[in-house]
Amino acid sequence: MPFPDLAKMKEMMSQAREMQAQMEQKLAATIVEAESGGGMVSVRMNGKKEVLRLKIEPTALGATTGDIELLEDLIAAAINEAGRRADEAIKSSVAGLMSGLNLPGLE
Repeated sequence: MPFPDLAKMKEMMSQAREMQAQMEQKLAATIVEAESGGGMVSVRMNGKKEVLRLKIEPTALGATTGDIELLEDLIAAAINEAGRRADEAIKSSVAGLMSGLNLPGLE
């Protein structure tokens, strides 16, 4: 079995590096938001799943233990939803990048 053409391998590696750089830029630039508790807790997250902002409405705060547990649940729900939205945005971005590449076997 002959070795693949070295020039084609170099081209494929170059395309892979370019795609990785583009993906990093897209992940950093992709911003999603989610909320829970009817907007009492909201989260802003980037495509790298880094929480950029967590906002808690003053009405969500309470003095009893039950209120704190509810607030913790609302925060977790908002972060999880933002993560799901980030995943969807990432899938869409990856599909767009892959369609622009001319890689053998992916046509």
